[in-house]
Amino acid sequence: MFAEYRRRQLELEENPVEFLGRRLPELLAEARGQLADHVGADSHDIVLVPNATSALNVVARSIDLEPGDEVLATDHEYGAADLLWELVCKRAGAEYVRVAVPVPVRSQEEAADTVWSGVTDRTRVLFVSHVSSPTALVFPVAELCRRARAAGIVSVVDGAHGPGHLAVDLASLGADVYAGNCHKWLCAPKGAGFLWVRPELHERVDSLVVGWGWAEEDASFVQRGEGQGTRDPAAYLAVPAAIDFLAEHGWDDVRSRCHELCSEVRTRLASLTGLEPIQPDSADWFGQMVAALLPDECDAQSLGPRLAREYGIEVYAKEWNGRPVIRVSVQGYNTSADLDRLLETLPTLLPT
Repeated sequence: MFAEYRRRQLELEENPVEFLGRRLPELLAEARGQLADHVGADSHDIVLVPNATSALNVVARSIDLEPGDEVLATDHEYGAADLLWELVCKRAGAEYVRVAVPVPVRSQEEAADTVWSGVTDRTRVLFVSHVSSPTALVFPVAELCRRARAAGIVSVVDGAHGPGHLAVDLASLGADVYAGNCHKWLCAPKGAGFLWVRPELHERVDSLVVGWGWAEEDASFVQRGEGQGTRDPAAYLAVPAAIDFLAEHGWDDVRSRCHELCSEVRTRLASLTGLEPIQPDSADWFGQMVAALLPDECDAQSLGPRLAREYGIEVYAKEWNGRPVIRVSVQGYNTSADLDRLLETLPTLLPT
């Protein structure tokens, strides 16, 4: 993927007028088409963006909230997304409501019911992660989107950790909006993400930048999203190479192997800490990432940097809801030996 990324950058710099002025629309259409096929969507409903955060900004700033309206989310959302919705709601006089989904979780139905318990007659938007960043839980988004559609609530799914990590099928997921990253689990270069919007909502979603894509009075969702001035599109154009790479290497099997390693980590972390796992041992709840609580005395903020600095081990370790959490990500290049090293090192850093 990196070779394709650099090749496109070189083509751009060697002849920018030809590349940007004549070739780019077709190249972007090809990239969107292959990405759309990969995530079970129509290419006319997808716009390529730098990352999921950018996509969520487009949506949150396009929705017309009024004083008293509510945006409902969980307490498992990505911090930057919380900041976005808090700002948008504050400016509109609306309220950002975060319903607590306690851990350990027990069943997908129970989790869906817990989230839905926060819905009121003022709820205008349901915002939920496909895979939560701090806790690595796969949320029952299809069921939540189904309920939201029936209630006339706009469903917005943060799919930052979805594509490549899970077998994403937007046609069956039923969301109104899905913001995805290609640079995480899909293995594309940094700067490649996408915004998918249900056709009925295209006219309500405006790009953050007004450029030549807005020149036509009836400009499409894709035209408005792509015509935003000169920029380097190489990361977008490398996405098909990333998708091809996954196909060539049997990524369903790779994902399955990574999940099994995560299952092992889940069990071993529970044995190490003596704390109950926060999720059932099921692919319904976690894929290639798994999170666990650490002892309350643990300084999670310093644990991650110490593992990286002293042992060359990269993991996510933070406080979530006042409790120390560790999240382990397993990609196709990881092995059991990597996990052994982590689990053998942790006891030396945890409080005794």
